[in-house]
Amino acid sequence: MSPEQSPAPAARSLFSLQRRERLMEELRAHGSVTVRGLAAELGVSELTIRRDVNILADEGLVSRVHGGATLPSPLDRSASLSRNHTNRYSIGMVVPSLDYYWPQVISGARAEAEEQQARIVVRGSSYDAADNRRQVQALLDTQNIDGLIVAPDMTGEAGHELLRWLNGLPIPVILAERRSPTEIPAHRLEWVATDHAFGAGMATRHLWQEGHRRIGCLTDSSSPTSSHVVRGWRQAIAALRIPAEGSLSEDSANVPAGERAAHFDRVLDLCRESGTTAMLVHSDTQAVAFVQHCVDRGVDVPGSMAVVGYDDEVAYLAEPAISAVRPPKQYVGRVAVQLVTARLAEGRKRPVHRIQLNPDLIVRESSLGGPRTAPTEAGLAPAT
Repeated sequence: MSPEQSPAPAARSLFSLQRRERLMEELRAHGSVTVRGLAAELGVSELTIRRDVNILADEGLVSRVHGGATLPSPLDRSASLSRNHTNRYSIGMVVPSLDYYWPQVISGARAEAEEQQARIVVRGSSYDAADNRRQVQALLDTQNIDGLIVAPDMTGEAGHELLRWLNGLPIPVILAERRSPTEIPAHRLEWVATDHAFGAGMATRHLWQEGHRRIGCLTDSSSPTSSHVVRGWRQAIAALRIPAEGSLSEDSANVPAGERAAHFDRVLDLCRESGTTAMLVHSDTQAVAFVQHCVDRGVDVPGSMAVVGYDDEVAYLAEPAISAVRPPKQYVGRVAVQLVTARLAEGRKRPVHRIQLNPDLIVRESSLGGPRTAPTEAGLAPAT
């Protein structure tokens, strides 16, 4: 074979790899592909695509179906038998809740871990630095952990000490939905977090575009997300030239459940006094409770009070359905696993990565249409 001919097999092999990568990209995006459609799109024969599908199916990466392929199904015994069950890495994951927000993050992490031939070991914790450390230590003591994904409490000296400890561990540590404060020299910690300030600003601008000129913010400072939401709201009203003085910003932290109605009455009183006709509420569980309270008090939503929630876990269940900012929770989990595995593969030569993901705004009935009644009407008077 002449020197000019020798690169041809390598070129064909590279193109085969590129085709299979494209096939997997289409599967991840759409869940299934057809042999005919992919062959036409890539300009190759259907036989070539069938061979690619067979190779990927033998590796357990796809499930063969008539005329195409789907992502692997647990019901596909041929895929499960051919899959290599040897995990390259074992990744510990400690989250503060297993029943709100975090299940989707865990789901994304597990999906990515399967693709990366990694194992995820999850432990539930609480919003408490001491408990966070106990759960991480339990993983280190009982599991052969190669890396960690953790969402620690970072408040106070206990939280700062926890960050210093995590920064000193001899394995990669990725913060999920957390950012180390600048005063803590946690130079080795990497993180992936939603840009909640951007999300709050997006919601505020949406309410402005719907005709609202006084937009308030109701949050719970006990949540790590709250400060970012308030910051984004403040930045947005400043950009929209809404006077900060007189703009309503209320905190629901430490309000006992039995006093929530009185707290919401006070918020409505302040809305009436300030002319506020729209509220950004974190989280959307609080937004649901606030909308229900408005309905009980005869305040029309969205006619007299527009509402946008934050998190989009239960906002759609309200009546009316509540618009909400939706963080990319599954992608937070996916990217966290990608950061762990990349660090393990590349070691210290890899630069520290700190990634922000933008959320989406899901618009529903609760925020549509400008204010149709004056704030002094439609029930926005103090409760008697």
